[in-house]
Amino acid sequence: MQTEPSFETASWARRIGALIVDWFASTLVVILLLGGVERWSGDQAAGFYVLVVFVLESALFSATTGGSFGQVATRLRVVRANGDPRPIPPLKALLRQVLIALVIPPLVYRPDGRGLHDVAAGSAVVTLQTFHALGGR
Repeated sequence: MQTEPSFETASWARRIGALIVDWFASTLVVILLLGGVERWSGDQAAGFYVLVVFVLESALFSATTGGSFGQVATRLRVVRANGDPRPIPPLKALLRQVLIALVIPPLVYRPDGRGLHDVAAGSAVVTLQTFHALGGR
């Protein structure tokens, strides 16, 4: 069993950029669902709603398109740690996103650049260039 990917993972700066895009998009979805900024800003549970939308959106997109909305927009992809460019399975994508929502797993990472969330899901985040080099389309 391979413990470290044989390819380069994406930089943390790119990943944080993707996270910001995802969080902004999730916030917009919640604002639209609640019926406007006034209702969103007055709802004490709005932050929780944004977190739920973020987890579900990013898990769904990662399992279907190979990356969350923010990752796709910033030219990143989530691949399997063994270098297989296919999207990770839905349950692993959900596990990965729940761990990201817990915050600590992404902050604890290995020398190869993968956080505990990626290790648990058997995934890695790569640039679009690396994704294509791995055989992804």
